[in-house]
Amino acid sequence: MPHRKPTLADVAAAAGVSKAAVSRVMNDAPGVAPGTRERVRAVVERLGYRPDSVARALASGHGDVVELIVVDEPGVFADSPYYGRVTAGILQELAGGSAQLRVHVVEEAEAPALLAKVAETASLGVVLSNVAPRLAGEFYERCERVVTLGPSAPGVPFVDVENAEGAFAAVVHLYETGRRRIAGLHGQDANPDAVARRQGYQRAVRDLGLPEISAVGKFRREAGYELTVRLLAEEPAVDALFAGCDLMATGAMQALAELGRRMPDDVAVVGFDDSIIASCTTPPMSSVHQPVEQMAAAATRALVNRQLAPHWRCVFPADLRVRKSSAGG
Repeated sequence: MPHRKPTLADVAAAAGVSKAAVSRVMNDAPGVAPGTRERVRAVVERLGYRPDSVARALASGHGDVVELIVVDEPGVFADSPYYGRVTAGILQELAGGSAQLRVHVVEEAEAPALLAKVAETASLGVVLSNVAPRLAGEFYERCERVVTLGPSAPGVPFVDVENAEGAFAAVVHLYETGRRRIAGLHGQDANPDAVARRQGYQRAVRDLGLPEISAVGKFRREAGYELTVRLLAEEPAVDALFAGCDLMATGAMQALAELGRRMPDDVAVVGFDDSIIASCTTPPMSSVHQPVEQMAAAATRALVNRQLAPHWRCVFPADLRVRKSSAGG
């Protein structure tokens, strides 16, 4: 016989209290004495009780909610085109239905507490963005209704784009336009997408017989600027830059302009994301297209339709959009 999951009634019986008291403890509601609250929590831990989050949410009138959890600085969330596109994709998928979107933006230090809370209260499910694989894996152990944007811990469902292939195509394009000293500006090693894009860059320069010229920083405009200034001081012959995201690429383009390097004549630039800013730079930026809205919509659709299973994944192709920042030269 399969092992039966403990119920709220089991907790109440073991703790010698009513089911209503257990419910108040689980929801951090008032009306339970401190000693009783501690006893209930100890029983919950001992029995391994996990409430049916969907039933709780629907019963309380707060069901049909998709939670988006972003681990990043609030200012970055506000400024980044990526997060705006994620939000738009989720809302697009939810349009016309009764489900709503709830957005949480939290910095890394506060992430574990928020994730633990949401794992117990999630209704339709949760989309995780920029959450460390370890935390995503721990969340998945407590709540299986989750999709991460980008690969994460083993078994956790995710949506992604062909990051390595897109980076590879960007470097090949730069090579085909005559570039021979192609530098890579890569995102931080803790980000699986950044790692995959760096691997695509490394495979391309290796296959093409080019030197690897790399720098690593955060997916920020400021990082792109600082890394470019440093790279050109150390490697003045660099004639092309592949940046792991458009924000880094805009910082790189700013640095090139201030250093008197013409684009694309002296240094060609290719970004990754193909966000709105790619067509607004001077010159317009070549970028690997990432269908962020469709990716977020796919994650949401899987949650709403309850299509998830361990190791579920949905990977979109990446293609290069060539503009004036890398054409010619």
